Amino acid sequence: MTIVLITGSAGLIGSEAVCFFAEKGYTVVGIDNNMRKTLFGEEASTEWNRDRLLSEYKNQYIHHQAEIRDRDEIDGIFKSYGEDISLIIHTAGQPSHDWAAKDPYTDFTVNANGTLVLLESTRQNCPNSVFIHCSTNKVYGDTPNFLPLVEQELRWEIESNHPYANGIDETMSIDQSKHSLFGVSKAASDLLIQEYGRYFGMKTAAFRGGCLTGPTHSGTKLHGFLSYLMKCTMMGTPYQVFGYKGKQVRDNIHSYDLINAFYHFYQSPKIGEVYNIGGSRHSNCSMLEAIQHCELIVGKKLDWAYSESNRIGDHIWWISDVSKFKTHYPGWDLTYTVPDILKEMFVQNTERWI
Repeated sequence: MTIVLITGSAGLIGSEAVCFFAEKGYTVVGIDNNMRKTLFGEEASTEWNRDRLLSEYKNQYIHHQAEIRDRDEIDGIFKSYGEDISLIIHTAGQPSHDWAAKDPYTDFTVNANGTLVLLESTRQNCPNSVFIHCSTNKVYGDTPNFLPLVEQELRWEIESNHPYANGIDETMSIDQSKHSLFGVSKAASDLLIQEYGRYFGMKTAAFRGGCLTGPTHSGTKLHGFLSYLMKCTMMGTPYQVFGYKGKQVRDNIHSYDLINAFYHFYQSPKIGEVYNIGGSRHSNCSMLEAIQHCELIVGKKLDWAYSESNRIGDHIWWISDVSKFKTHYPGWDLTYTVPDILKEMFVQNTERWI
């Protein structure tokens, strides 16, 4: 039996991974204790998604309501499956840089200590497996904000002749910048992933994502930009834009495209790698552009307001350069654009949000 073990399995990326690998015939073991509800409230609960997975993949999906910081509980799960585990996809975590400042202990222990627990359980029980970690572009801190940016009508853009004009690559320093406490805890987990690969020779990779998105995202005010924006547009809920004139730019990668990238790495893994991963120049938008897309798709105006105060450590402009990953895995490519993603969100969530 070949097992794919997924943490955060009821969340956006985790559930996409469950579907992807279950449909390829793998047995999938999920770990998820619905901490998203604890962090962000009832509207962020992933129970509906967990129940969907258990119903749709009842012969292939095994769910564990476990806490990734609990060494004994996690080690017991790993021991029970042992060498049958061929791939670990670690998507569980505290994902909001705003929330992290409210409770730094929880943020750091979930993101850093939880990752350490999983890596050590992997090393002790299935060291030949592939370990993929959902890192974040926040490991670069606010360094991107010092790039030469040009203000346009609806967005900020980088100077066209700059080395990062096609997107930011892995050569950008993660040092000596303001990360937010979330960025620090994720940087710690990112370094652990690299070190377990390089020190112990394990097949590990940290994927530094921008905005990861898709129709199963339980978006909230503090996390889930596109999902929450579409939800507010559909439901008539007021939305607030924070700073940078609403022209801040993000690249957005659909959860399927991300999991497909993971699958390519799994088939031909490397040791201690890092990849910037996102929508790149193929799929990106500013906040103002995203609002326009949502209003056009839904057919009504969003009730939104503007605050001059930007979020601490927030990026003004981020587009990922995914060329390193595409060079390593030329068979992979992006398939979704921002309008594609928003249209899918609208169609698939009509019953939930209207």
